[in-house]
Amino acid sequence: MDDQNKNLLLATGLSFAVMLAWFAIAPPQTARAPAEEATAAVPVAAALGTTDVNTNMGSGNAQAVTDAGRITIDTPRLEGSLSLLAGRIDDLQLKDYTETIEDGSPIVTLLSPEGSDHAYYGINGWAAASGVNPTDVPGPTTLWSSRSTTLTPSSPVTLTWDNGKGLSFRRVISIDENFMFNIEQSVSNASSTPVALAPYGQIARHGEPPNLKGFFILHEGMVSMSDGELNEIKYGKMPEFDINPKERAPAEVVQVLEGGWVGFTDHYWMTTMVPQGAFKSVAKYDINNDVYLTEAVQPTQTIAPGATASVTSQFFAGAKEWEVIRNYQNDDDVDRFVDIIDWGWFYFLTKPIFWLLHTLNGFIGNMGWSIICLTLIIKALLLPLAYKSYVSMARMKELQPEMEKLKERAGDDKQQMQKGMMELYKKNKVNPAAGCLPILPQIPIFFSLYKVIFVTLELRHATWFGPFNDLSAPDPTSIMNLFGLLPWGTPDAGSIFALVLIGILPLLLGISMWMQQKLNPAPTDATQAMIFAWMPWVFMFMLGGFASGLVVYWIANNTITFIQQYSIMRSQGVKPDVFGNITSTFKKFKKGS
Repeated sequence: MDDQNKNLLLATGLSFAVMLAWFAIAPPQTARAPAEEATAAVPVAAALGTTDVNTNMGSGNAQAVTDAGRITIDTPRLEGSLSLLAGRIDDLQLKDYTETIEDGSPIVTLLSPEGSDHAYYGINGWAAASGVNPTDVPGPTTLWSSRSTTLTPSSPVTLTWDNGKGLSFRRVISIDENFMFNIEQSVSNASSTPVALAPYGQIARHGEPPNLKGFFILHEGMVSMSDGELNEIKYGKMPEFDINPKERAPAEVVQVLEGGWVGFTDHYWMTTMVPQGAFKSVAKYDINNDVYLTEAVQPTQTIAPGATASVTSQFFAGAKEWEVIRNYQNDDDVDRFVDIIDWGWFYFLTKPIFWLLHTLNGFIGNMGWSIICLTLIIKALLLPLAYKSYVSMARMKELQPEMEKLKERAGDDKQQMQKGMMELYKKNKVNPAAGCLPILPQIPIFFSLYKVIFVTLELRHATWFGPFNDLSAPDPTSIMNLFGLLPWGTPDAGSIFALVLIGILPLLLGISMWMQQKLNPAPTDATQAMIFAWMPWVFMFMLGGFASGLVVYWIANNTITFIQQYSIMRSQGVKPDVFGNITSTFKKFKKGS
């Protein structure tokens, strides 16, 4: 085997290795520093005038939660209830989303009360700083009173509690048409001494999410925004926090935030505290009760006798819908709220690609056709590069007879051969590297589109036509039942049979790559010919288990590339013999068999 073939095999092997590695290992998900590497415990409580908050999450409140009264939550997009025990927002379902695409599938449950499986809830309260005992301020075991029975966008609820020692507390909870709660807390001091209290909001999650993806391209866990910097800590990293002897549980101070937010993000849903003004943000893990906790402590309020103090915060609990989140960012000044969607390394590409896809879908109303239109636009933008590349390929094809003569003259003298080729390229103004130009931008675009399809909610359960009713999932068809023509089912997704007995989209992907190859004759070298012959079918199986939306993009991309290359080569006087190249392949196959 000569050096050229060795280099080709090596390059091909490395290409496959890089692609497999990219989808098998877990690189950082953002160019911005994650919190577990960039932050340290600092005395921010003193700087803000706040006090530590210890709520004893998961310490036996389950029965009290069950016994406490509830206020119904009913909005166009949410249903559930909040508990009068601490005013917990702990029972919430998303009306617009079902667990699966099957008929009769239940709607998605986001929040669940303590005592249920995978309890998950938001809670607000006051922490004692000075002039009052911790038991005389409302906390996680406080039973509030309310005359309201239902929380709707047009009817907020008011919770009240009096400690019997001169302090009366009031909490007004309202909600908009989407997913944002507004929480106004106030305290009136009728005693004869001033008191200092720190308002706080917390989100508690008992155990890891049951549907945790654990996939490297998706961040799941604690997330916060501080001064334009996104901080992320995965669920798996939180138990590694340093032990805090005072709290007898691991805890890490994340940042002093100014006008930011903090919470938990999962694949498609999130809960986020958005306090008004400065606050101390803390991520904790209760090692004894397996509780993940994010906490936002606002500055300490000193309330003189006869005075009243109030603070406001917001609590988002719902779906990570780009348009809704963007509106909160633009209209309510929630700093960089859209960054809670995990845009990844190539955020400078994923954001505009998603915006364009979202806009196209708004006009077309079908995500599958929108992906195809997006591909057309991307190919149009890359056409100048493609034109240079295909013109170069056409001119290289014209030089093929002269290159063959050069090989005959040079014989085994590789140095003379290389020198002659360079002179030939220079004389005819041909750049052999120009053929790689369209490939280079395709790599980050491919990864960015993969990120968009996998991460964004808008692709979840997005339909195209026929059996393609979830473009975020692999192709549901299979060659096992002739793509739905036969009455039996298909292999389970993710199984080895699903990988081998591929669907119609992976098959079309392989065919489109194979057709693209037939624009040129097969290489005369046997090793090169073998590699090129197998490449489409290897990629067919490699990419067959990807999201069907991504495979649709790749098929459309290959088809448009074929048309572009064929047209440009003909415009340069080169007529690709596609039919002849196909028939010669089958002749060689028949002869070899």
